[in-house]
Amino acid sequence: MTITARVKSRNGRMIRIYLDGRYAFSIPASVYMANHLYDKDELSEEEVAHIRQTVLVQSARERAVGILMARDRSRQEVKTRLKKLGFDEDIAEKVVEDLKAIGYIDDSRFVLKYASDRVKSKALSKRALKYELEQKGIDSDLIEDVLKEFEQDEEEIAFRAAKKKFGKYDLNDRSVVEKALRFLMHRGFSHETAKAVVGRLQGRMDD
Repeated sequence: MTITARVKSRNGRMIRIYLDGRYAFSIPASVYMANHLYDKDELSEEEVAHIRQTVLVQSARERAVGILMARDRSRQEVKTRLKKLGFDEDIAEKVVEDLKAIGYIDDSRFVLKYASDRVKSKALSKRALKYELEQKGIDSDLIEDVLKEFEQDEEEIAFRAAKKKFGKYDLNDRSVVEKALRFLMHRGFSHETAKAVVGRLQGRMDD
C-alpha cells in the first residue's frame, strides 16, 4: 500500500497517514519519527497491522497512564482525552479496556473517591453528585449502586454548607432565607432538607 498523504495536526503533534488515498491511522509525530515512517513510501498489510495493534496501542497506553497519574479519572474521561490527543476511536477503546482489566481504571473506585472529595470541598447532595458523575460518562446504575455504600447525612452536609455561607447573616430576613434556600437546592438538596437547615440556622428545629 502506498503512502499517499501525511497530514500534520494543527499543533503538529499527530500525523494522519493516508494509504492508497484513504485514511489509515493517526500517529504521534515522535512515534512517526522513531519508526522512520518518513523514509517509507510503501507499507505492507503486516506493517500497518503492527503499527495499529502494537505501536499505536503502546503509545496511547503510555499517554493514558500519564493522564491517570495526574489524577484518577473515569473510563470515559480517559477515552475522551485520548481521542482529543488524536488517537483513533478503536485505539482509545482498546487502551481503556486494557487498563480497566488490570485495575488502572475502575469506575466504582472513581465514584467513591469523587463523591468523597466533592462532599468535602463543596458539600453536594447525592443527587448533585449523580448528575456530575453522569456528565463524566459513568453509568447511572453504577452510580446508584456505589453511592448506596457512600454514607452521608444529607442534612448535616447541607447545614455545614449553609452555616459557612450564611452563618453571619440575619436568617430572619426573608430575602436571606430565600437566598439560603436557593443556594441549598442548587447544591441538589431537597426543599424539605433546605427548610430544615434554615430552621436550624434560625435557632430552632423545623417541624
